Amino acid sequence: MQRGDIRVLVVDDEAAIRAALRVALLELGFRVAEVERGEMALDWLRGGQADCVLLDSNMPGIGGLETLRRIRGFAPRLPVLMLTVRDAEDDKVRALELGADDYVTKPFSMRELTARVRAAVRRAKAPLRPEETPIEIGEIRLEPAQRVVTKRGQTMHLTRKEFDILHCLMSRAGRVITYPRLLSAVWGPEHREEVEYLRTFVRQLRKKIEDDPANPLYLLTDLYVGYRFADPQMLQDEAERGDGGRMDANG
Repeated sequence: MQRGDIRVLVVDDEAAIRAALRVALLELGFRVAEVERGEMALDWLRGGQADCVLLDSNMPGIGGLETLRRIRGFAPRLPVLMLTVRDAEDDKVRALELGADDYVTKPFSMRELTARVRAAVRRAKAPLRPEETPIEIGEIRLEPAQRVVTKRGQTMHLTRKEFDILHCLMSRAGRVITYPRLLSAVWGPEHREEVEYLRTFVRQLRKKIEDDPANPLYLLTDLYVGYRFADPQMLQDEAERGDGGRMDANG
């Protein structure tokens, strides 16, 4: 899907932010609609079509998180990116747990924002993958049925939990998986708070799948929020940027 085919709905109560986003997105070839409240966004989406929603997390009225929850009730696959403030880690986690596809922290660059929009739309348009279908991203190939992981054709020896972590992340490549969700998926809901335990496993997993574990290419950290596995477009963007664009590896 080309940019000109992507219609973005901007939902923000600040007129200056809506105007800045509208101008920038239009210049980049996106189609843009805008509303100022969550209630208006719900009405608009029920009557119109959007390929992606940029949704402010902190608005008057029902607010961004409640708006997201209601959108998911009638549009479960519609890409929704939350616009958050820098120190709102709890809001980021809650948004992702409610089904947000990603978040962008204010102030943000338009390059980052448009890359996230295109990635979210691309994932939403992709056909659903059967559970046992092999996943290949970059030099990493994971075969769920055989529980085998290879890199450059060489088998990597992972523990059962390491494999489960990797499978969970690779099957949702490009998306942030929060610490609680990843812990629940691999260990069960009673372990949702054991973040340090998870970090230990991720450090060991990086040592096995990354060429340079201190500067990971595949298994990336979103600080205080969770982990994401790079998707093919992220790897391509990384190669074009060089080594300076990698995300934080701590945690």
